[in-house]
Amino acid sequence: MPMMEILALCMIGAFFLLLLAGVPVAICLGVTGLAFGYAGFGGMLFTLMPSRIFGVVTNYTLLALPLFIFMGIMLEKSRIAEDLLEVIGLAMGGLRGGMALAIILVGVLMGAASGVVGATVVTVGLIALSPLLRRGYDTGVALGQIIPPSLVLILLADIMGESVGTLFAAALFPGLMLAGLFVAYILILGIVSPDSVPAIPAEERAEVSGRDLAVRLVKVVLPPIALIALVLGSIIGGVAAPTEAASMGAFGALVLAALAGRLNWPTLRETVRSAFVTSAMVFLILIFAQPFGLAFRGLGGERLVQDAFGAMPGGLNGQLLFLMILLFVLGFFLEWIEISYIALPLFLPVFLASGVDMAWIAILVGMNLQTSFLTPPFGWALFFLKGVAPPEVKTSQIYRGVLPFIAIQLFGLVLVFLFPGLALWLPEAIGW
Repeated sequence: MPMMEILALCMIGAFFLLLLAGVPVAICLGVTGLAFGYAGFGGMLFTLMPSRIFGVVTNYTLLALPLFIFMGIMLEKSRIAEDLLEVIGLAMGGLRGGMALAIILVGVLMGAASGVVGATVVTVGLIALSPLLRRGYDTGVALGQIIPPSLVLILLADIMGESVGTLFAAALFPGLMLAGLFVAYILILGIVSPDSVPAIPAEERAEVSGRDLAVRLVKVVLPPIALIALVLGSIIGGVAAPTEAASMGAFGALVLAALAGRLNWPTLRETVRSAFVTSAMVFLILIFAQPFGLAFRGLGGERLVQDAFGAMPGGLNGQLLFLMILLFVLGFFLEWIEISYIALPLFLPVFLASGVDMAWIAILVGMNLQTSFLTPPFGWALFFLKGVAPPEVKTSQIYRGVLPFIAIQLFGLVLVFLFPGLALWLPEAIGW
């Protein structure tokens, strides 16, 4: 093996060693990229780095990221998401598993509003766990509801050279399909094991009249659903660019908080601070990924990847399966941002050369990562959930609770893998 390719392998090994030692991901990227790139080529390799970093920080599409993050955090800090769960839960309270169905809907909405897995899991966990356990839900079912949807689509669009609207359209039906599978599971569980998903007691539901509940549904549930539908619909329909739609969503979240009487200085300050910290973390990783990517390519890492894919049996399907397994395992150790901007670009040239529809690949990647974040023993979402769970909840109960939902997500991933039209029919129908 040529010396340069040995250096590329050593660079990957050094990156994971630093990561396991607790060094922040951005620092791991910068240190290993600069050190091994300089060892292989000297400073010449990094002459293009300033322009690449400038391209990241001035990318108009990526400006949507902090705006979407602000939108999601504002819905959380103003307790609009909490109100959503309470009202929808009461509306479905007479149904076994009604509160669980409410959490699925709130999780879908929060996932559409904020693309940060940790933020979504912590938010929904804080809102949902106590009410579910208090109402007698089985611990495993209560914990399994915390599904971490994410909006990797903006970054994937930038990486894969696709429009954000195309990926949003491609993700819409698979996302709704997954939510439908979760709903079906809860309804079936309510039939075969009613004690694990009890209905809200009749006396609790009787405290709210039918008219009051209808009014609360209109005032509490309809506005955030309309806001998110308007934001995502304008992107999918091509009416607004992602950044423009995200700006509208951020402004809309402020309006909803004001109408709810919860837009005050402490809420606004905490929302801006949280959005700034999260956005800075995202962009810092994107910036430090540039020297890492330059060094890996310069040292011949792409040839190693292509050779590995070429050795896979089964042709294109075998290569796709290898990619899915690799990304699934990486999801145990890395956040979706690092995987999207570090690992994924190394494999894309293989599929671009094969003529595969990159929108389909993007949806498979997104569903794959969502599943890996839930999978024991290393799933990031499980650690976030343990942090907000009551002290009496054991880690083993968390693992048991998520297993059925992991199986459902893997089933959904297999469906999209076998039937690409599930993801591609809508973009084709609207002309993306």
